[in-house]
Amino acid sequence: MVAPHTPPPCNDPPDVAARKKDLRVHCIAALKAREVTRDQGIIHNLERLLHRSAGPVACVWPLPHEVDLRPLCHKLAEWGIQVTLPQTPPRGTPLVFRQWHPGSTMLAGRFGTHYPDGPVMEPDLVLVPLLGFDRAGHRLGYGGGYYDRTLAALPHATSIGYAPSTQEVGHLPCGPYDQPLSCIVTEKEVIRFD
Repeated sequence: MVAPHTPPPCNDPPDVAARKKDLRVHCIAALKAREVTRDQGIIHNLERLLHRSAGPVACVWPLPHEVDLRPLCHKLAEWGIQVTLPQTPPRGTPLVFRQWHPGSTMLAGRFGTHYPDGPVMEPDLVLVPLLGFDRAGHRLGYGGGYYDRTLAALPHATSIGYAPSTQEVGHLPCGPYDQPLSCIVTEKEVIRFD
């Protein structure tokens, strides 16, 4: 379970928030327009990274336009690695991770998400969906601050962003509460950060 804490406000300065808002429009359009068949390369690269993971690993149940990690969830379960999926709580709080297995009952969550009807678990590794990213390791999400709050609450967890290479932008603005990633995985490569 996520340790109790006072979550950071995760509010960007107005100029950073405005630039991120503009970039989100571009990045969502690129994500929806991508060749979905290339997503298999992301899954393959994640499998290579995670095949020796001790777990638990926090995956994501996809929204309709996102990279579908369900095959990865099944593969991790086959390997005996515990899988968790996020439940989206009210705004201003970190995600809650619940244990998933192939027979789990999935419940409807906030914002069109789904999560398993399982016990709460704290992951050692968190996979983070990205709308956009740059080579400096900055990431762009949907703007709710959920992953920033979650990663701040799990400082010892490894965080791996994943996205199609089409989501790379030249430079992303970085706000004061943006949490760094350990690496970013695309269908083409694994980009590691110190």
